[in-house]
Amino acid sequence: MYHHRITDWDDAYANGANIARGDRWPDAWIGPAKAYRDERVAAGRARVDLAYGDGERHRFDLFLPEGAPAGLVIFIHGGYWMRFDQSAWSHLAGGPVARGYAVAMPTYTLCPEIRISGIVAEVAAAANSIAGMVDGPIHLAGHSAGGHLVTRLACTDAPLSAAVRDRLRNIVSISGLHDLRPLMRTAMNETLRIDHAEAMAQSPLFLQPVEGARVTCWVGGGERSEFIRQSKLLAHAWVGVGAATACVEEADRHHMNVIDGLTDPDHALTRELLAD
Repeated sequence: MYHHRITDWDDAYANGANIARGDRWPDAWIGPAKAYRDERVAAGRARVDLAYGDGERHRFDLFLPEGAPAGLVIFIHGGYWMRFDQSAWSHLAGGPVARGYAVAMPTYTLCPEIRISGIVAEVAAAANSIAGMVDGPIHLAGHSAGGHLVTRLACTDAPLSAAVRDRLRNIVSISGLHDLRPLMRTAMNETLRIDHAEAMAQSPLFLQPVEGARVTCWVGGGERSEFIRQSKLLAHAWVGVGAATACVEEADRHHMNVIDGLTDPDHALTRELLAD
């Protein structure tokens, strides 16, 4: 019998350092994102740098399909709640937009200027604001820390309006972080400042999903074992409290390229996100 114990928590949650040529990112996202955004702006099918609040980073980009949208996708970016904004991910709207959906990509204030609980409030405010611009069902997707944020929005105590909550159709957490307690053991917690109370209050694992929640935890088969464990953990926990859940390990994908399926309207990740 083998007993597994994590002794290096920083390594357990280090992504780029454990991927061959991991230093290609984030540049490998930024170029395609800019090209897609520029193309959609030129076509008159994008509205960029819109405000959902008064804060400096209370901004979002909205990408529109041809004709009336079939619904709304809100994609929330990752970066361990400490990095990036909405501009690095525009190309990920490609798949859903090609299938007739509007896609909004908000950003939020970053740690240490804010606590994770504050970020949850900001992305909920973004969702409430954006939902007023596009009719139809709402599908949430997020990557890494964004996976935490979209599943957090699917909890009964999330500060979503009742009208927005009622429109939630699917939630896809891509390489999401659903139990914040392990991050308290990493060096990055000097910036995140997660304490036990916040870990318990802001970890979707310990919270109740909204009635009728349909959640998919999508993770790369080549990711750090902690991300695979975190994905399985939420799927197993939430199915026991009433949600419909699935966990998908996509072969030959790691943390940086597991999101690429969203660029393709026919990829299984896009189809899962937009499923009725």
